[in-house]
Amino acid sequence: MNSIIATQNDENAKGVPTEETGVVVGEDIISKLHDSILGHILSFLQSMEAVHTSLLSKRWIHVWRSITGLQLNDCFHYVGKKKMHKQNFECFVNRMLLLLANSRIQSFSLCLTSYQYDSTYVNAWISSIFEKGIKNLHIQYSYEVLFPSHSLFSCSSLVQLVLQMKCTLCVPFFASLPNLKILNISGIKLVGESSTYSEELILNLPVLQVLEARGCEWQTMQNIRIEAPLLERFNIAIWRSLSDEAYKSSINVLAPCLTDFFYEGDLEQDVILLNSPSIRTASLVIVVDEDRKDRMKELEYQAHKLLSQILQVQQLKLLFYKVLVHARDIFTHLPAFGRLTYLQLNEVTGEALLNILHSSPILNTLVLQNGVSELNKDVISASVPQCFLTSLKVFQFKEFNVHECELLLVKFVMANAKVLEQMTICTAFWLRYSDIDMERVTQQILSFPKCSNLAVIKCISLEKLH
Repeated sequence: MNSIIATQNDENAKGVPTEETGVVVGEDIISKLHDSILGHILSFLQSMEAVHTSLLSKRWIHVWRSITGLQLNDCFHYVGKKKMHKQNFECFVNRMLLLLANSRIQSFSLCLTSYQYDSTYVNAWISSIFEKGIKNLHIQYSYEVLFPSHSLFSCSSLVQLVLQMKCTLCVPFFASLPNLKILNISGIKLVGESSTYSEELILNLPVLQVLEARGCEWQTMQNIRIEAPLLERFNIAIWRSLSDEAYKSSINVLAPCLTDFFYEGDLEQDVILLNSPSIRTASLVIVVDEDRKDRMKELEYQAHKLLSQILQVQQLKLLFYKVLVHARDIFTHLPAFGRLTYLQLNEVTGEALLNILHSSPILNTLVLQNGVSELNKDVISASVPQCFLTSLKVFQFKEFNVHECELLLVKFVMANAKVLEQMTICTAFWLRYSDIDMERVTQQILSFPKCSNLAVIKCISLEKLH
C-alpha cells in the first residue's frame, strides 16, 4: 500500500514546480540551453561521443555542429569497446572537417597513435584547421609528415601549440605569433627557408610564458633568436646524436622575465640566454658519450659559459654524467653564485665540489648523490668554504657507498659546518647485499667530531628516505 501511495504522489508531483527551485520535476533543462552553450559543453568530449548525441532526440540532431573544439583520437573505443578501423577513422575526420567547414573551431586535438596515415591526409587535416583561426592546437603522431609551416607561422590566433611528431618546420627570416602563450614541441626538425640568406632567424613571441623543446633538431644554418619578453619557463633537451651532422648555429633566447630554466644535452650546440637576470630555478643535465672524450676542453668552456649565464639562480641542480672525471676545470674560476641556497650534484670530484662550494657563499642545502671521487686531505685542507661557516644547514648524501673519500667528506662537513642542523646519509642499494658492517660504519660516522651542537646525523637506507 505504501508503495502505491508513493507512486501516486510521484505521478502527481510530475509537472509541478518545486518551491525551492521553481523547476518542474522531470523537465529536460539541458535541452533548453542555447546551442552555443551545448556546443561548448560537448567540446570537452571526444568528437565521436559528441556526434553520438545526435541520437538522443530531434532536438539534438544538429547540436554537435556547434562544438568549438575537436578531439580526434584513433585509439578511442566506441560502441562495443572496439577501436575504429583506419579507413573509418579517416572518413570520420574528413566528414567532420567538411561539415564544420564554416564553423569557428578554437581547439583541435589530433592524436594518431594506432596507424600510419597518408602524409597528404594529415597535412590536409592540419592545413584546414589553421584556416579556422585556431587557438589551441595539439598534434601527436609518430610518423614523418609534411607540415604546413607557412600556415603555422601565419596563424596569429594561436594561444597554445603542442607538437609531438616527426616533421620539418621551415623557419622564415622573421615570424611572429602575437598571442602564443604555451609552446611545446618534440621530435621536430627546424630548418631555415631555402630563400633565407640572413645570419639570424627571428621568432617574435611577445606573450609566450612557457617554452618546452625536447628531442628537436635545430638544423638551421643561421642562428635562431627567440624574442620572448614574458617567458617564465624554458625547458630544452638537445642532443647531437639526433642529427647526422653537427650544426654550429646557436639558439639565442631573449627572456628578461625567465625564472625557470632546464637544460638536458651534450653541449654540442650553444644555448645562449640573453639578459635573464630573474632565473630562480635551474637544472642542467649533461651527458657526454665515451667516444667524445677528445673534446673535453671544448666541453669545459661550453659548460662554464652556460653556468655563467645563471649566476643569479637560487636553486640549482647539476647532474653531470661521464663529465667531471674528465673535464676537471668546469668549476674553476667560476664567478660567485651570490643567491644560491639549494644545490644538487652528482658524480662530482672532490676538487670540483669544493670549487663550487667556494662560489656559493650563502648555500643552505647541499644534496650530493652517486658519491664523490678523488678527495683527499690535501684538497680539503686548503680552506673552508664560506657557506660552511655561516649558512649551510642541510646536507643530504644519497647513494653513499662507504668509500674512503666519501667518509672523508662527511668528516670534513661535520667538523667545519658551524650552523649545520641536519645531515642525512642514505646508503647505496647494493650495500644491503654486501659484507660491510653498516652498524659499525654508522657508529664510525657518529663518532666524528661535530662543529655544530645542533646537528642531527641520520644514516638510513634508500627506501626509508623515500
